[in-house]
Amino acid sequence: MSRTSTDRGRRWGRRGAALATALLVLVTLPAAASTADGAGGADRDRAAADDARGRAAADTVPGRAPADNVILLIGDGMGDAEITAARDYSVGAAGRLALDTLATTGRRTTFSVDERGRPVYVTDSAAGATAWATGRRTVNGRVSKTPGTNRPLPTLLEKARRHGYATGSVTTASVADATPAALTAHVTDRSCKGPADMAECPADTRAAGGAGSVVEQTVAARPDVLLGGGADHFAQTVTDGPYRGRTVLEQARAAGYQVVRDRAELTAARTDRPVLGLFAPDYLPVEWTGAPAAPGGTAPQRCAVHNPARPAGTPTLAESTRAALGQLTARRDRATGKGFFLQVEGASIDDRAHEADPCGQIGETLAFDRSVAVALAYAAQHPRTLVIVTADHGHATQILPDDARPAGLSTTLVTDEGGRMLLGYATAGPGGTQEHTGVTVPVAARGPLAHRVLGLRDNTDLFGTVCAALGLR
Repeated sequence: MSRTSTDRGRRWGRRGAALATALLVLVTLPAAASTADGAGGADRDRAAADDARGRAAADTVPGRAPADNVILLIGDGMGDAEITAARDYSVGAAGRLALDTLATTGRRTTFSVDERGRPVYVTDSAAGATAWATGRRTVNGRVSKTPGTNRPLPTLLEKARRHGYATGSVTTASVADATPAALTAHVTDRSCKGPADMAECPADTRAAGGAGSVVEQTVAARPDVLLGGGADHFAQTVTDGPYRGRTVLEQARAAGYQVVRDRAELTAARTDRPVLGLFAPDYLPVEWTGAPAAPGGTAPQRCAVHNPARPAGTPTLAESTRAALGQLTARRDRATGKGFFLQVEGASIDDRAHEADPCGQIGETLAFDRSVAVALAYAAQHPRTLVIVTADHGHATQILPDDARPAGLSTTLVTDEGGRMLLGYATAGPGGTQEHTGVTVPVAARGPLAHRVLGLRDNTDLFGTVCAALGLR
């Protein structure tokens, strides 16, 4: 939350700042440069150099915020175990994913609070997203509102729009789900997605003087790009206010949104109007399928990398990310140099872990990793871009010895390198829903102010990092 980093160029001079930032990255990240070997070491060396260039760029443009753009990528439920399972299955135990190539890494706490502000050690996605979206912790289930007084909190997207930045949100869930909603809405309970879903949010209804459901508030917030699922929520009829009797989708079109339904329409979308992509009734179908974990385990299996239930025109998360970046780049403010703030969520890592579905979970983790690669490629061409990759909380996955006999649900996967990997899920029994965990989660960054993720930080600190990077007040 300090603003001192934006003044370094004036204090030290541009040449000194560039040298100092490059040296600081090299000094603070010796392990990444010296202990890695092979391709992984080369990737980390390049990442460290990119961090140095990004920090030098932040310090050598007087009068501007350190970054032009911020891309925040959230793997929902993507703790260390989920990342490791995806890495082991795909590129191998000694391999590296795209998210592994970010050299500047740290840890984030994940706890939420109760209505009196006391720690609750395991968060849900609503409170987890509220933490970085607003800089404040709240109670589980609540979206960008205070824990005690239930009052709206300003969000990163709202602040970025007010400061002249383009904004976007991409998800594999409904665009009204908890993580994207934390940027665009303020509701007492995450379930209040559409006008017909307001039972848990009586004070938020338009009739009670509130701002309405998540989708109504999201349209009013008017992000430039909004991509994901949730068509069913937009099909609901508004019950109060100026759009009473019309659907939320009609409200969106009246606000100027062009609505796209598949990959072809997304590719053809104009860049002079905001884009609303609704690619599924709710969550997008996952990319991979396989047998779920079971009591006593399963026969060794390979995951099916195609899901017959996924329509052929459904864009991947990487494709949606690339399209969003193109749209937002076209909206760059040429006069001020201000770019954009974009959040990208891989939502079904969490959803599939809840169902003890390792193939679905791993497939979605790898789909998320491909979107990270898209973001890093963009940042390589636009060095004044801060890329941050993290998760909202951990999940139930355990990687176990292949001869173990776990008491819960388990399955054995045959990895791409020919090994056997036993995954266990033991936070619920057969037919139950696996639970989140209260562990810290990894965070990694590249670009201007990436060093602010080093060490163990609170999840609320990401709010301050993004604000500092874009000069938001």
